[in-house]
Amino acid sequence: MKNISVTTFIHTIFILALVVISLTFFILLNATEDQRNLQQIYKYKFIANTYILTKNLKPKDIELKKLYKKYSLKSIPIEESKKVIEDKGETVFSGSSIYGEVRVFKVDNRYLIYANRYNFEQMLEDMHPIDYTTQYIFTVALFLVVLLLVLYLMLLKKIAPLKRLHKQIERFATGDLDINIDYRGDDEIARIAKSFDKAIKYIKQLISSKNLFMRNIMHELKTPITTSRIAADTVEDESVKRLLVRSFDRMNGLIEELAEIERVTMYTFTPKKGIYLFSEIFKEAESMLLKSSELYSFEYKDNEVFTDKDMLALVLKNLIDNAIKYGEDSRANIVVVGNKILVKSKGERLKESLSFYTEPFSQDEKRSAGFGLGLYIVYTVLDKLDYDFRYRYIEEERENIFEILMY
Repeated sequence: MKNISVTTFIHTIFILALVVISLTFFILLNATEDQRNLQQIYKYKFIANTYILTKNLKPKDIELKKLYKKYSLKSIPIEESKKVIEDKGETVFSGSSIYGEVRVFKVDNRYLIYANRYNFEQMLEDMHPIDYTTQYIFTVALFLVVLLLVLYLMLLKKIAPLKRLHKQIERFATGDLDINIDYRGDDEIARIAKSFDKAIKYIKQLISSKNLFMRNIMHELKTPITTSRIAADTVEDESVKRLLVRSFDRMNGLIEELAEIERVTMYTFTPKKGIYLFSEIFKEAESMLLKSSELYSFEYKDNEVFTDKDMLALVLKNLIDNAIKYGEDSRANIVVVGNKILVKSKGERLKESLSFYTEPFSQDEKRSAGFGLGLYIVYTVLDKLDYDFRYRYIEEERENIFEILMY
């Protein structure tokens, strides 16, 4: 029941209620029909017994009138009725005794009673009022069905705005912030819609403020860092020069990482996948690294892969950079095995679980030299690519292995 939608639940309840009403009507109708038939048989049996056992051989007209009035009977011509009975008649009841016999026939919706006592024949018609019980039951059942249908349609109309709201929420979940939820009314659905509309506008304002802040701060930092970097090249003391250049390059790298994070974490970001060779992807990653090729190696068959080349290259760049930076021998080995890309480096096992390091700016004491954004970018990009990211450690070889599983 938890996984059934509200609309499906209403459909189910309506169908079940309709089935219950139909079965109840059918059972009640059959029971009423059987009871009515039984009552008629008892009635005609009683009339037959009364007529046969109490009637004189030659009844007077006044006696006949009393009998007719008592049982709502009417005398009709015998010969004419016999022809009708022969054509369309159906025997309902028959009774006899030493005094005579009585037979009841059904012709269309009429009931004819034939009485014969010592050759005294009578053809009577039952003039009892028509029993409208069946019609009453049918009318009540029809009223209930119509009422149920009206309630069903009213419920569907009432929850129809929920479907529209759900579609707009799905659009918002895919990154479409240009939606306006306009729902008139003051019921619970209207209040939810208005609250959600306020939340969307607030989130849009926050995102806009964040983007403006990020762009401004990156722009404002880029210029002085670049200027300082140029000025650092003029320093004559080589040790101081290297320290300044390294610091300014790292600051510049941080700004570039922040720009990448802003881009890949946007809801509107969509990977541009195509068919590429592994050699193309690794070449792109090398161009981003700006490190000596002696510090890393590739082992792979140059097969084709369907992916976003730039994004996967960015992932590899960050993993290789981390492996070189934090590995004991400052080397990284990249191996392709089937649908996996393994980035290996020597060193101690990670002290925390992988999820700890994929949070932005999270790092332990041994990673104090880094900014803590590398694995966050890796995790975010791989999530956009629908790839899995795993970590394992081989104790015997003291080897950290980061795995990218491509599906």
